[in-house]
Amino acid sequence: MNAATLVLSGEGGETNMRTRAEHLVFCKQRALEYVASGNLLEAVTSMMSDLTKHPETANTGGALDALGLLACQQAQQGDRDAVIRYIKGFN
Repeated sequence: MNAATLVLSGEGGETNMRTRAEHLVFCKQRALEYVASGNLLEAVTSMMSDLTKHPETANTGGALDALGLLACQQAQQGDRDAVIRYIKGFN
């Protein structure tokens, strides 16, 4: 296993391998589900939290935290389009 792969433990103890790209897709899908249900702030915090759970998207030196804080402000102001741009902007 290389640094680009995350091992996830399932409910039954099984493990799943997830690459960085697969993890980003997971993060985005989960966050966009919150947007679809109208929970903009939860969408941003979900994205921020999920990004920390893969070795290649964690520990960014605070740069992503600053972007996340801006996105949180936009979410609190009800700016749905800005929240979607924030989520979809990761690659």
